[in-house]
Amino acid sequence: MNSGIDAVGLRLYQSLCWLPRPPGDFAARCRVALTTEAESGKQLQSLASHALDENDLHRLAQLITQAQASGRSLLPLVPFRLGILSNATTSFVIPALIASAARHGIAVECVSCAYGQVVQEALSADSEINRRQLDAVLIAVDYRGYPLTSTVGDIAAAGESVERALAQLHTVRSAISANNRTLCIVQNLALPAENLFGNLDEVVPGTLRSLIQEFNRAIAQSIAGSKDVLFDVAGLASTVGLAEWHSPDQWNLAKLPFSSTYLPLYGEHVARILAALRGKSRRCLITDLDNTLWGGVIGDDGLEGILLAQGDATGEAYLSLQRYLLMLRQRGVVLAVSSKNTDAIARLPFRKHPEMLLREEHFAVFQANWNDKASNIKAISDELELGLDAMVLLDDNPAERALVRELLPQVAVPELPDDPAFYARVLNAAGYFEAVTFSGEDLKRADYYQDNARRLNLQKQFTDVEEYLASLKMVISFQPFDETGRARITQLINKSNQFNLTTKRYTEPEVAAAEADPDCFTLQVRVADVFGDNGMISVVMCRKSAKDIWEIDTWLMSCRVIGRRVENSVLGEILDHAKRAGIRKLVGKHVPTERNQVVLQHYEKLGFQRVASQSDGTTVWELDVNAAHVNPAPAIVQRSGFEVTEAAKA
Repeated sequence: MNSGIDAVGLRLYQSLCWLPRPPGDFAARCRVALTTEAESGKQLQSLASHALDENDLHRLAQLITQAQASGRSLLPLVPFRLGILSNATTSFVIPALIASAARHGIAVECVSCAYGQVVQEALSADSEINRRQLDAVLIAVDYRGYPLTSTVGDIAAAGESVERALAQLHTVRSAISANNRTLCIVQNLALPAENLFGNLDEVVPGTLRSLIQEFNRAIAQSIAGSKDVLFDVAGLASTVGLAEWHSPDQWNLAKLPFSSTYLPLYGEHVARILAALRGKSRRCLITDLDNTLWGGVIGDDGLEGILLAQGDATGEAYLSLQRYLLMLRQRGVVLAVSSKNTDAIARLPFRKHPEMLLREEHFAVFQANWNDKASNIKAISDELELGLDAMVLLDDNPAERALVRELLPQVAVPELPDDPAFYARVLNAAGYFEAVTFSGEDLKRADYYQDNARRLNLQKQFTDVEEYLASLKMVISFQPFDETGRARITQLINKSNQFNLTTKRYTEPEVAAAEADPDCFTLQVRVADVFGDNGMISVVMCRKSAKDIWEIDTWLMSCRVIGRRVENSVLGEILDHAKRAGIRKLVGKHVPTERNQVVLQHYEKLGFQRVASQSDGTTVWELDVNAAHVNPAPAIVQRSGFEVTEAAKA
């Protein structure tokens, strides 16, 4: 157990106490990490999974940079090229970013600008930032890098000061968008620890604090609905305390915009954003029961003996965790139970305890048996059709945590303190469910997976597949990419790994460009059935590579609809549009990854002919549009948004 959390307070954030401590031979493990090329990426990610201090981060970052420079494959780490624009020294920050990103499955290459050359680098088309093909640019400018001039008591001058600062930021963001065609991660401003009037600073116009507050509000408003992403440094600094965050001597000596104590925390938060942009945020929280959701052991203490009540400090601690889990579910995190227990006894508090906030219906899967935790987590993963790297296990037992980390390293397992009052805070601080977009479909995600578990139970009742599919009464909706669906389309493109033929990743501006490209056919697909709305479950992009050939650039689907022949219906829709566009041939590729073996035979099953195999395992497939035969899913088909009318289609 990580007893360092017992002190909680700043240690939680300074030392990343939700992570296990690094092994005593960490340096020695680093020395041998690159000796086996095939396992380099996995070893680096394993080393990064610990709570590393500044020296450890620097050591690990050197290894990663060395491997990248030598051209070594770091799979399964996903490459990400990040530009950094800052008015501060970035040489201290970059190692923390590189090593922390590996923890989240990302191999980052950082491209930084000269000190303080933020606007110049953004505007110059031939700057290092703009010459490189970047996946994102971090605008890491603190309050000293903007023209925010204190104008105490002058409302008009205060407004002009904020507008000048916003204009500078707008110039940088617009230049990056125009020259680099990528998104910006925009850092807002941590307030200085010092004030002018004390408590009156928030009231008097023109104080530096009030200017920064207004500037931050304007940044948030400008980010909403844009392709860019917010990095809430203001919130991070206030969480740890402004006096702790800012280090005047380190700014004066090295132009480091925050205390080096928080380099691991800063790197971790940037890495979470990069991981979220690549669809690597976690989606499912699996929780233990005894001494995790309530105090005591239900099998020994009985319903009356467990601690879970208002007015009792320990009982209220567990209620606060339950309350937080409910909020996570409301925003779309899937909840599941894995408990070593008798099923009927484990369910008793959910059914009978009057103070229980969580109920059985809040969980997509409820596993209570005497199997080991690793086996149960695998079973939950299979039932939800979610990868192990989407899972988080919350368990008070250090032995269980260690076992799952050993057997299932893909699963995130936070360390927990002795005091349950801090369980919710530790889970929140760990940031497993970082989001860069949020939509109505995200609110429904937990229900999607819960409904899918019900579909699987229904399937077990049928011996005939056709009868089962017919019983679902599916409605499949097709429409091209559009502005309304763009954020969700981008989200699916960047997070779908299993049913994804090429795993190409696109930013929101690139998705918008595909919408407008006359040589690009796009498709977004939604499915509903008797159990509910599955939401958007498939995305397709076909690009014209010759006069009468479409190349299937992107084809991905949610694993929730595997086995329902929805892919057949999607192909039928593609063929329908291809024929009317004069397309003779479809060309598709399967680019293999560790995660997409489920679609290894996708094109073969749909009648494509393999025409080439490449050295990296990529296979190329072709289909004659006019000779193709498709066996679609039994479903009602709805279409909207296409130029051709329904009458013309008929």
